Amino acid sequence: MEYIYEFGLFLAQAITLVAAVLIVFAGLFAIGQRSKAEQHEGHIEIRNLNEKYKQIGESIDQVVTDPQQLKVARKARRKQEKQEAKAARKASKSATEGKQADRRKRLYVMNFEGDLRASRTNNLREEITAVLNQAEEGDEVLVNVESPGGLVHGYGLAASQLRRIRDAGVPLTVSVDKVAASGGYMMACVANQIIAAPFAVVGSIGVLAQVPNFHRLLKKHDIDFELYTAGEFKRTVTMFGENTDKGRQKFVEELEETHGLFKEFVAENRPQVDIAGVATGEVWYGKKALEEKLVDTLQTSDAFIQEKLQDWDVYDVRFVLKKNWQEKLGMATEGAIEGALLKLWQRGQGRPPV
Repeated sequence: MEYIYEFGLFLAQAITLVAAVLIVFAGLFAIGQRSKAEQHEGHIEIRNLNEKYKQIGESIDQVVTDPQQLKVARKARRKQEKQEAKAARKASKSATEGKQADRRKRLYVMNFEGDLRASRTNNLREEITAVLNQAEEGDEVLVNVESPGGLVHGYGLAASQLRRIRDAGVPLTVSVDKVAASGGYMMACVANQIIAAPFAVVGSIGVLAQVPNFHRLLKKHDIDFELYTAGEFKRTVTMFGENTDKGRQKFVEELEETHGLFKEFVAENRPQVDIAGVATGEVWYGKKALEEKLVDTLQTSDAFIQEKLQDWDVYDVRFVLKKNWQEKLGMATEGAIEGALLKLWQRGQGRPPV
């Protein structure tokens, strides 16, 4: 009997191990297929936020309003809706006849949730393209950016996508409800105006690189590592080889050059900022960021949208890319790894990673 119990325990452990290995391999396979997944056809989803908040208001009215008053309000609302529908048909007829039809201004809302690679840049590109094909004079765009930063080239491209909006003559507002640091702020500073919540984390105009080195560990165990390059600085520092002072110096020079380009970019887009005083790699909460002129107004994205709902048509715009289960598993695995790295950095630095 004891033998059967031990065999069952061994079998359960073996199955668990095999399952874990299969999950890891599936995650790695999905990550490898990410570039192909980005080529799949997606679609734009548009949600009318006026209708959303109207339905919320009606739901609240049903609970808090006197039934008789609610009946009167509904009658008045139906009458108003009929008048609006009639006006819309008239405007449509005028447009068909070649006359210029008046319409309400529109606010297009997008959301950018950044990771280390700024992988949502492709979605942002599709959303901007769709909006620019429809935007008319007087319309505006609001992009809610949330990102602790990441790879320079990824966020540089994301910032360039936002620049398309301004180049098209459409006013752009970037909101920071939680954090827009480093690459996130690189994106934000492109906007005509930046709004931020009072305790949002903003700034960190700096550049970071961390490279672990296992050379002494390999040497201790008599393991050789050989790296062949053509070009003196093809590889400056390495994880497994022996790093030299010359290589380290070159690596730091490259970081300084990148930092210089970052500062120039911010100064070009926000000339009101004292770039020498803020380009120290520090971060500021919203109120202090306002004092440093890194942002223009203390306001949440919700408050900004709420101001427009009465007189504007407000639309939430999203590009949705359908993913199979392998890709979803790979993204979840990658997200868990990135989250763990970010938490380790937070513990070590006492501030958000940048």
